[in-house]
Amino acid sequence: MISFWTLFYKELLRFWKVSFQTIAAPVLTALLYLLIFGHVLDEHVRVLGIRYTAFLVPGLVMMQVLQNAFANSSSSLIQSKVTGSIVFVLLPPISYGAFFAAYVLAAAARGLMVGLGVLVVTAWFAPLQIEAPLWILAFALCGGAVMGALGVIAGIWAEKFDQLAAFQNFLIMPLTMLSGVFYSIHSLPEFWQRVSHYNPVFYMIDGFRYGFFGVSDVAPQNSLAVVVASFVAVSSLTLWLLKRGWKLRA
Repeated sequence: MISFWTLFYKELLRFWKVSFQTIAAPVLTALLYLLIFGHVLDEHVRVLGIRYTAFLVPGLVMMQVLQNAFANSSSSLIQSKVTGSIVFVLLPPISYGAFFAAYVLAAAARGLMVGLGVLVVTAWFAPLQIEAPLWILAFALCGGAVMGALGVIAGIWAEKFDQLAAFQNFLIMPLTMLSGVFYSIHSLPEFWQRVSHYNPVFYMIDGFRYGFFGVSDVAPQNSLAVVVASFVAVSSLTLWLLKRGWKLRA
């Protein structure tokens, strides 16, 4: 456990030392989204019977949780590989399970910190109710863990920053932006509603929003089952890659 706690602490310290960039900047980005979209649409749009600005806040919170969890683990690994400092992590007798847990938990921690910051700042602009706090916590933790594990895969696969940027811009960004953050999928044509159900991030956003308002496009139990299944699948692949040492020890 000493190796796990040491690596976990190192990952926490890594993003906390530059918290102005890793925490404050995403909070500001979410606030700008809220100010722009809320100002333009708040008086004209209601979603699921909810004022649009209030509907938007949980989506922005969860979007930042997911994007920053992915960014933390992926950026840490690619920086270590590019600078060569990854050798100081691989040489000690750290099991691949402890390696995985440290990176994923640190990624989830950063995601939750950013999400809490977004919630505190945006709550001034839209009064929120909390119907089911346990659902909020469950989806935030599971969603952050899924993206943290996916970030480990991206960091292992990428050999330079351009490849990691492509992974983020062509996979992570579309999955999060087209997941119902800014709309209910019931406002989409039937074909795109069906397509949205194949996006696991949609279930993370929808279930997280349910915790605030008690309404959602999909039953929260079903959404959580999809998120947990996604975590099991991504984690299994990540652990398999770490066990093989693919692109790390080879």
